[in-house]
Amino acid sequence: FKQKTAYEIRLSLVGSEMCIRDRIFTLYPDMFPGPLNEGLFRKAMEKNIWNLEKVDIRKYATDKHTTVDDTPYGGGSGMLMKPDVVASAIDKNVKKGEKVIFLTPRGKIFNQNIAKELSLEKTINIICGRFEGIDQRVVETRNIQEYSLGDFILSGGETAAFVFIDAIIRLLPGILGNENSIKDESFENGLLEYPQYTKPQIWEEKEVPNVLLSGDHAKIKHWRLSQSEAITRDRRPDLWQKYNKKN
Repeated sequence: FKQKTAYEIRLSLVGSEMCIRDRIFTLYPDMFPGPLNEGLFRKAMEKNIWNLEKVDIRKYATDKHTTVDDTPYGGGSGMLMKPDVVASAIDKNVKKGEKVIFLTPRGKIFNQNIAKELSLEKTINIICGRFEGIDQRVVETRNIQEYSLGDFILSGGETAAFVFIDAIIRLLPGILGNENSIKDESFENGLLEYPQYTKPQIWEEKEVPNVLLSGDHAKIKHWRLSQSEAITRDRRPDLWQKYNKKN
């Protein structure tokens, strides 16, 4: 008997009343839902599997110019989002116990395991930074978790939020047509995914590997594993090292 993980328990709740909410804090609310209003995500909204709420941070500015940023203490280039404005937006919308996420290059690297953990949350609050980010005091006093999508810089957190939400929402029960396909994706076993092929069998004089036509499931499974290992070893030595330690 194998005990189910929290994620597997969440998957077993198909048809329940559980619905995940993503609440976006942004200076550009018109950017949403954007691509999240298409395809699988639109269908998920219609099925009430998830929903999206927008919070316009600028509405929480208190001066007549609705100022949301100011120069950083100590000097330096750029502007910084004001702590009083951002904190007010959070305090008036976030309920006790809900996770608050700030997408920033200095955050912990976001990965598939974190996406799984967050897919168990009922509400996720995502702060989309602009300029040079937000005042550190907001991060500390509002127990904000910081995540990064990688070692690169974007012009704002909104585009990062699309990717962040995509990775989480697609894991929810009822989103994908075949729930088992999640188990075969890259990173699920610590390896990158093996090559995939479909019809026609011969295309531009290139043939599908014979093992995939054999009908021998054991051989196919072994071939796919060996391909995943070779690709991971070549392209992601960091993942390969972790995989070897576990195996």
